[in-house]
Amino acid sequence: MDVVKEVLAKHQKELDKYKPITVEKHLECRLDVGSLLITDPNDFDDRELRANKEEYLTALTRENTQLLVNAIWELPTERVDESIVAKLPEPTTVLPRLRKPPGPRPLTKWEKFAKEKGISKKKKDKKTYDETMDKWVPTYGFKRAEAEKAKDWVLEVPQNADPNTDMFQKKIDLRNEKVAKNEIQRMKNIVRAKKIDMPRSGYLGPEAASSSQLLTAVTVAKSSTASVGKFQNKLPKEKEARGLGIKELIPGGKRKQSHITQTPEKEANLDLIKSVLNKKPKLDVSKAVSMEKRDNRLAREAEAENEPGRKGGKKPKGKGSRKAVGKKSKGNRGQRAPGKKAQAGRKRR
Repeated sequence: MDVVKEVLAKHQKELDKYKPITVEKHLECRLDVGSLLITDPNDFDDRELRANKEEYLTALTRENTQLLVNAIWELPTERVDESIVAKLPEPTTVLPRLRKPPGPRPLTKWEKFAKEKGISKKKKDKKTYDETMDKWVPTYGFKRAEAEKAKDWVLEVPQNADPNTDMFQKKIDLRNEKVAKNEIQRMKNIVRAKKIDMPRSGYLGPEAASSSQLLTAVTVAKSSTASVGKFQNKLPKEKEARGLGIKELIPGGKRKQSHITQTPEKEANLDLIKSVLNKKPKLDVSKAVSMEKRDNRLAREAEAENEPGRKGGKKPKGKGSRKAVGKKSKGNRGQRAPGKKAQAGRKRR
């Protein structure tokens, strides 16, 4: 009996490895087989999510995937290159786009004219019969150039042209002109479709720059030297480029200019030595004159104070000073006049 139980337990473990294909949900999941999308509206089990987060999410993902696979197996199938594939239906879920869908391509000038006049485009035959060569030659594409060379192996020189003119080279140049003309017309169509202001000469491509762009390029090129453009000659009435973002383009804008100047090297070195050796300050004439005037004024004031018969200088009048109405007595505190004899006795009041 123990052996039977062990065999049954082992068989049950093997069966547990394979999950059933039937999945039961409380709410039915929404399937979009065309986009291979399934939406599960059921809520999470909080207890199992907190206890075993990884195992719970893995089991939930397996169940939803199993539902999607079951729906795919119910679709009709077909054989493609010895393989059986399922025919997916049209998707029902509208997925958002990062950008708006592209609109219809605008018509060119010729397409617009042909549509107005009712001109339909005729499909050319791949090969046409050439009576001169007596064989079928390609109308375009592969081996077309070889057929033209074989046909036009000799070209007639017109009477009014130089007899030494290379007519083959002239034919090649004419073809290149047509190609360039078609390219210019194609660029015009692009500019017209994008509604960009175009000059009368037409859209010349990115090679043709405006006057401001050329001025910026000249300024940047002159400042790209080791001396930051100090020794570059300027043309008469030449202007420097100004505007936003031009200083960032100049390579020397973030570094200091060179100490080298247009003056000769000997004179520059002598000026540098003089500035180092000459420690005397520079003489300011106006400041020296004002200081001399101040010293003279102070000397005159000092002499006036030291004159005999005067004690002290003039007292400055305050804000509240008033003019004396009458002469006030000095009260024996005045200075006696020199040369005058003093009176004998005491002065009475």
